[in-house]
Amino acid sequence: MQQRVIPVRVREGYQAVIGGGLLRESGRLLRETLGDCRLAVVTDSNVATLYLNPVLASLTEAGFDACSYAFPAGEAHKRLDTLSGMLEFFAEQHLTRKDCVVALGGGVTGDMAGFAAGCYLRGVRFAQIPTTLLAAVDSSVGGKTAVDLVAGKNLAGLFHQPSIVICDTDTFATLSPDEFANGAAEAIKTGILDDETLFSLFESGDVRANIQEIVAQCVAFKAKIVEEDETETGIRKTLNLGHTAGHAMERCSDYTIPHGHAVGAGLAIIARASERLGWATAPIARCIEAALTRNGLPITTEFTPEALAEAALSDKKRAGGTITIVVPRSIGDCALIDIPVGQLADVFRAGLEADA
Repeated sequence: MQQRVIPVRVREGYQAVIGGGLLRESGRLLRETLGDCRLAVVTDSNVATLYLNPVLASLTEAGFDACSYAFPAGEAHKRLDTLSGMLEFFAEQHLTRKDCVVALGGGVTGDMAGFAAGCYLRGVRFAQIPTTLLAAVDSSVGGKTAVDLVAGKNLAGLFHQPSIVICDTDTFATLSPDEFANGAAEAIKTGILDDETLFSLFESGDVRANIQEIVAQCVAFKAKIVEEDETETGIRKTLNLGHTAGHAMERCSDYTIPHGHAVGAGLAIIARASERLGWATAPIARCIEAALTRNGLPITTEFTPEALAEAALSDKKRAGGTITIVVPRSIGDCALIDIPVGQLADVFRAGLEADA
């Protein structure tokens, strides 16, 4: 299938290139975008064994001087000490402001490498090469970078847009079913926000057969939102659909529940709450539950409404005594609602109660 190129018109602007076999084209694409510079490839210990050597070979073929840094895989290492190690590595390699950091891997790698690039020398360029569906449809585009703190997920970070996103959809073949489902959750979220066309692919379509189109639609939708609201002061907050409960579940589980699975359950919880609390304008909960279940995702959690609400109080979306939640009213129509933090447990309770 022919590759797709999605423009992201933020600041200087950049492109997201989507297609099969792009890892071997990564050197050429980076050369065309960056010109002559040195590259520091950041990856994790799992992705390094799969894709680091092919990428380094492509970079060398394109004439780049490239070095690499691998950190231990997993959300547990999305911490300040890992970030510190990256920054020290950049300094040891004498990277300059002319050079570029390349994030090769999933969402954790992209978040951390982007944050490190944004901090080092007060900002050097970086490029995203996502290797998971989750990173491809969500975190690789838009410039949000972060690390986790003990108090909560993604509480330290900055906005730092990539110079290019190179998404080789062939890398999804090495994902486990659970990891593929993680990405499906964010894509289903986008379908709920966008329209029935994308959402229907998860209701009844062959997801893997349509994966390039799914990624392209998700990236195009996110690009449109980011272009309108780069730093998340308004409409970009809708991209947090399902994340208030999802992030709370992750924290309650000490991050043993994967992000996508938590978001999937969060989508089901807020859909049921939206119907039961009168926010929905059409029946949505059952179709969202069906799409999530069909794609290997949970639709509930064992944590109590009170535990979830307590965990959510450290969420970035809290502002003083209120918290902003994203509420689905129908497929393709979601709203931002500010509620007192004291009511959050009641919202979660409405989304967790079994049908009568």
